[in-house]
Amino acid sequence: MLVATAVPVERDAVARACPGDLGIEVIAAGVGPALAAASTASALTAAALRGEPYGLVVSAGIGGGFQPEAPVGSLVVADGIVAADLGAETEDGFVPVNELGFGTVRHQPPVDLVRRVAGAAGARTGAVLTVSTVTGTAARAAALRERHPTALAEAMEGFGVAEAATAQGVPVLEIRAISNPVGPRDRAAWRIPEALTALTEGFGKLTPVLESWNRHDS
Repeated sequence: MLVATAVPVERDAVARACPGDLGIEVIAAGVGPALAAASTASALTAAALRGEPYGLVVSAGIGGGFQPEAPVGSLVVADGIVAADLGAETEDGFVPVNELGFGTVRHQPPVDLVRRVAGAAGARTGAVLTVSTVTGTAARAAALRERHPTALAEAMEGFGVAEAATAQGVPVLEIRAISNPVGPRDRAAWRIPEALTALTEGFGKLTPVLESWNRHDS
């Protein structure tokens, strides 16, 4: 199993909950969907060339939560991994890239795995939005929720990780610990240490589920 985080502190938070003998590799893939996709693709290819292909890829880390459904400190498991700002702005509003006739803006994690992981970790389930620009205003938060009413969280890497995994036929999951509300940028409201602790605790509860699914169901 491959777990791709954005930065080393997220990688370390996940690794603390993953014993080394379980065959789980945790990497810091980089910030943003492009670098996350490239790093994930490289790791998947290297594993395949070793004759040890991964059976599951997990995008994990901290992220913003849409209030009040995803409060700070909670854990969210994506039932849809969505590229929220991949498309075109028009006079009639935003048009996603799939409606322009190019590609996709959504990846669907395995439904049964989402259910099992959320149950084990006590997590909420909903769409996790991938953005290239983090939301910093109430207006943009409202616009995102209008376009994506099931969204619970936003982050910057999930869709890139999912694109790389899907291209190689590997199932993908996204898990986010909420560090701040989505909306007006207020660094004083960020709770990054608490979110990293929630990420570690969450993985401690759900790692057996992920490992079991990876062995038997992937």
